[in-house]
Amino acid sequence: MHDDERCPCLSGDTYGACCGRYHSGAATAPTAEALMRSRYSAFAVGDEAYLLATWAPPTRPDTAGLGDEQWRRLDVHRTERGGPFDTTGVVEFTAFYRYPATGARGSLHETSRFVREGGRWYYVDGDREANDR
Repeated sequence: MHDDERCPCLSGDTYGACCGRYHSGAATAPTAEALMRSRYSAFAVGDEAYLLATWAPPTRPDTAGLGDEQWRRLDVHRTERGGPFDTTGVVEFTAFYRYPATGARGSLHETSRFVREGGRWYYVDGDREANDR
């Protein structure tokens, strides 16, 4: 993805001004929601290294589980805490995807939990529900 393209998280900013700066390591996500959006974008661009680096070590898997989905849209429903001075946060969202080979569509609804350690936000885990159509 090019820095001047629209960011996959649909913030309205370009990738370079939004999630791309987190993916490149030029900045760190200041809030749990910013981290969640950047992780969604990492799924969209296939950046497994970023996904694993932003996963809390106690719950981090060996692989991020990237599939062949094309991530199409992100709707953030609510956040709890997760600000620059909090140590925990919750973000509820729905992410929509499509399988290019079959055209099948689906969505993932998740309430994600985050923790801030050493000034950095990490994804811990989430309660999720997938809906393939």
